[in-house]
Parts: sequence; structure tokens; C-alpha cells
Amino acid sequence: MVGMSDLQAVFWDMDGTLVDTEPYWIDAEYELVQAHGGTWSEEKAHQLVGQALTYSAGILQEAGVDLTKEQIITHLSAQVAARCAEAPPWRPGALELLTELKFAGIRCALVTMSWKLLADPIMAALPEGTFEFAVTGDMVSAGKPDPEAYELAFEKMAGDHTERTGEALVKDRSIAIEDSVPGTAAAAASGLVTLAVPHYSTLPASQQWHQWKTLDGATVADLQTLLKTSAAAAV
Repeated sequence: MVGMSDLQAVFWDMDGTLVDTEPYWIDAEYELVQAHGGTWSEEKAHQLVGQALTYSAGILQEAGVDLTKEQIITHLSAQVAARCAEAPPWRPGALELLTELKFAGIRCALVTMSWKLLADPIMAALPEGTFEFAVTGDMVSAGKPDPEAYELAFEKMAGDHTERTGEALVKDRSIAIEDSVPGTAAAAASGLVTLAVPHYSTLPASQQWHQWKTLDGATVADLQTLLKTSAAAAV
């Protein structure tokens, strides 16, 4: 029997949470800036982690890249997609947890600031139906840390959840998994139970989100426990 505290859905960030693509992005940024005679640094690169790509493209323009924002995003995305084509660099524990969620019948969606150009091949590398859909950066008007992407994803999944399961989808039974400061802020602001698994970013402790060191060894039972902890804290 499904309990009222049981997990209904998981909304996954992609870069840094599902796949370790941040080094690919940083390499592509260095190459692009240097090709245009500009200078780039690790500090600047890490400031872009988790940000909307239009924001990142603006910073790259300031660094000397003489292209439109759309051209910059398309170029970087193609570079990262090419490196992911043969074997996406999955984050520890991510595939195992996704497999268990699928087996348990818990719905999953991808919520990423990467554009469709990169999200599609990552989703295609997974077993069919692992993610029901993706909300990508080119589908929203405001990127993370704005909650628009998560709100859109929740709305989309909620649209047929009652018909499919016999109960309404609710935010306090849905988890968003993130790794970056902007992404975690976006998920928390959307009202979803938020799990931060920092990778390249350092996140402060907060009552707005839960924080794990890794997904390696994580199970559906662990996520259920997280929901109960979140519900107890809200009382």
C-alpha cells in the first residue's frame, strides 16, 4: 500500500549531479576564450557552475568572445556533447539510484540549464523511460537560481499524475537532486524537497535543503527516509 509519505517523483539536475561534465565545460570555455584572444581562469569558470547558459555566455563575451550568446551556447554544448557521445561520465551512484527508482515505479524527470542539444544524448544513453521528459535551459525564460525550470517540470508531471496513479502529485513528496548553489536555490524556491550533493560547489548548511556527500550507495529507502525527515522538520 502506498503511504502518504511515500516518494512520488524525483527531479534530477544533470551537469555535476547526473554526469560529471563540468570539466568538459571548463575545457571548452578555455579553448573558446583563448581562440578569441581573451583570458580565462578557474575562478571565473567555477562562477559559472549551475548558472543559466545565457548568463554564462554573457560572462564569456566580457572575457573577449566575439560571438552572440546563442552562438557561444551552441558551440560549447556541441563540444561537451561530442565528449559525452561515447561514454557519458556518470556521477557515482547516479545510475544505480536511477535504476532502482525506475524499478520502484517512481517517476523521474531531468531539469537542467543545459540546452536540448546536450540533454538529448545524455537521456538517450539511458534505458528507455528512465526519464519521462526533460526541462532544459532553452525552454525557460529565467534560469537557475530562478525556480521556473523546476516549477515547469512539476507542473508537467502533475498534469497526468492523478490519472496514472490515482493521487495528486504533491511537492512535499517529490525530491529535487542538485549539486550547485544556483540549482539548489532554484529547487528549494520551487517548494520541492531539495537534496544537495555538492561536487564543484560548496554549499552552506541550511534548513531549506538536505545535504549528502555522495549518491554512491544511495537507495530509494534513503530517499524515503529523507522525506520523513523533511516532513518531521516542517511540523
